[in-house]
Amino acid sequence: MRFSLDQLQVFSLVVQAGSFSAAARKMGRTQSTVSAAIANLETDLGVALFDRSSRIPTLTPAGQKMLLQAEAVIERCLALESHADGMAEDVEPCLTLAIEVPYTTVMPVLVEFEQQFPSVDLIVRHPVDGDVRQILLKGDAALGVAFSQPDYPRDLEFMQLGKLIMVHVTHRNHPLARHKQVSFAELHAHRRLAFSAHADKLPSTEYLRSTQMWQAESYMAVMEMVRAGLGWATLPRQLILRELNNGELVELQLAAYPHTDWLVGVDLVWPRQLRRGKAERWLKQRLMQSKVFELDRNGQSTTL
Repeated sequence: MRFSLDQLQVFSLVVQAGSFSAAARKMGRTQSTVSAAIANLETDLGVALFDRSSRIPTLTPAGQKMLLQAEAVIERCLALESHADGMAEDVEPCLTLAIEVPYTTVMPVLVEFEQQFPSVDLIVRHPVDGDVRQILLKGDAALGVAFSQPDYPRDLEFMQLGKLIMVHVTHRNHPLARHKQVSFAELHAHRRLAFSAHADKLPSTEYLRSTQMWQAESYMAVMEMVRAGLGWATLPRQLILRELNNGELVELQLAAYPHTDWLVGVDLVWPRQLRRGKAERWLKQRLMQSKVFELDRNGQSTTL
């Protein structure tokens, strides 16, 4: 390569500053040094970058095209430097999370993570069988964010991040949607659509048994079956806010608990013994500091 990264950076800065002298002042160099760098770059590239016929040099058509190429090269070099710095500081190149809850609850932390570790690739896994614990135990993810489960294996640690509201819903054309309040007996008489991993594990699910039950391995699949009018289901409210607001889905008010929201804990889960890189340590700490919550029917936070 005949030209250098320094020459490209000088070229870009001259355009930004508006003149050779202004660029020289910003870089703490002499104007002659800047002029020589540009002249050498023009010689190496074989094109005139600036029109010097006026007092203030302006880009030539070729210079305008070369500027785009130069800035792209500079950006890639800075990215390479950032990656190298990260590896030198024990920042892992890739990090995998297993997330079972609605993604909106953790997205603010992931935005911060992207700003803090722009060079780290992030893989988000949604367990098809709903079992975040198994993904963590197999070493296929570093951290998991999932609805609270009883009896975590001894090789896993956890911390509750907060609570979300689960709602019983059906399609607006389903027979249950016509009831102002629904008894357990009425629920039992209609097909239940359930997330297989939580069909009988979440607190109070023993009251939700039904003579017919279809199961799916993701909340999204259950939601689509509800939208098709195939039955009723219990879903995270955060997942179906749009469908509730537009009236496509209807929340079923339980006669046994007419004024009570069903709150389910959300846990951060991780393996006990695992060597952690800088990015994972940061993300784990930041998730611990964050709170997962929403407002209940009385406008109160679900997490204190």
